Amino acid sequence: MNIKMVDLKGQYDKIKTEIDAGIQEVIDSTAFINGPKVQEFSKNLSNYLGGVNVVPCANGTDALQIALMVLGLNPGDEVILPVHTYVATAEVIALLKLKPVFVDVNSEDFNINISLIEEKINPNTKAIVPVHLYGQCADMEVIMQIASKYNLFVIEDAAQAIGAVYTFSDGKKAIAGTIGDIGTTSFFPSKNLGCYGDGGALFVKNNELAKKCKMIANHGQSIKYNHEIVGCNSRLDTIQAAILDVKLKYLDDYSAARQLAAKLYDELLKSVKGIKTPKISKKSTHVYHQYTLILDKFINRNAMQDFLKEKGIPTMIYYPIPLYKQKAYIKESYTEDLFPVTEKLANSVLSLPIHTEITGEEQEFVVSSIIEFLNQ
Repeated sequence: MNIKMVDLKGQYDKIKTEIDAGIQEVIDSTAFINGPKVQEFSKNLSNYLGGVNVVPCANGTDALQIALMVLGLNPGDEVILPVHTYVATAEVIALLKLKPVFVDVNSEDFNINISLIEEKINPNTKAIVPVHLYGQCADMEVIMQIASKYNLFVIEDAAQAIGAVYTFSDGKKAIAGTIGDIGTTSFFPSKNLGCYGDGGALFVKNNELAKKCKMIANHGQSIKYNHEIVGCNSRLDTIQAAILDVKLKYLDDYSAARQLAAKLYDELLKSVKGIKTPKISKKSTHVYHQYTLILDKFINRNAMQDFLKEKGIPTMIYYPIPLYKQKAYIKESYTEDLFPVTEKLANSVLSLPIHTEITGEEQEFVVSSIIEFLNQ
């Protein structure tokens, strides 16, 4: 079989008429930058998220950078983030001459370990950036309590979990990215809500903060040629907005398809020795941006990857080199014993193909191939 990690072509084929019409509408209008479709998509996404302000931008990394810029942090201020995540989360902190402070993650849901956050807080700490990894929310209720206690900002990196729903202890529900001071997302093509190029957005509850985010993303201006603050150039292309506006209508269906696929994987893998399937948080739904296994030490992960590749089955390792070992962020004080869970995950995680178009037959082939490898 020729199984895909993400089947964007299969997904496109199902909504081709709508996508093509949306793109053609933009071309006919020639409003390629900040056209009406950008505002329309922003409004529709805001409605989906429960009414928060949506500020579109060029990509998810820019969204994180703009979020940090708008909070008025100063060089040397410290920002807490999980150490098991994509580099962009730490990158923007360092770019702004802030100090990234790494915290280990949970071995169950891969998200930031809330019990380790407070010990990292000092007078220089200004913000926490929880990352909703692989498709489910970090424990936002506790994070918000800690932030309130120490007067910290919270920026949610929701790039992998758009559409996931977090439930508070009082029963209140909120969508990933709408709980903290600012939420950010990426519309990279492989994301659950992805465009056909680059794109991103910020979710901002405070109206004044949202206005300032818009200014920063537009060269620091709200009126043309009147630059009130230092900003950047970060725009969501109108064509990408048109594509996203179509796909937004299907986002819940896409989440349901991924959840159904994950359920089948769970069932097929439940009796396979040496493999731990993803655990769903009691407080968050899971939209399965990734379906990530943890392999026991006796399983040769590289050999398994090679074996599956020969059968036409792609897999991915997120993330093979922890942030604290990356040359750009390494410090003498960082040792493996500080981040034992992240160190273990770097050597044992393996993500299987999961997307909106994957079939049960394909999944059965993936699992039977895994079993075949283990029985060699």
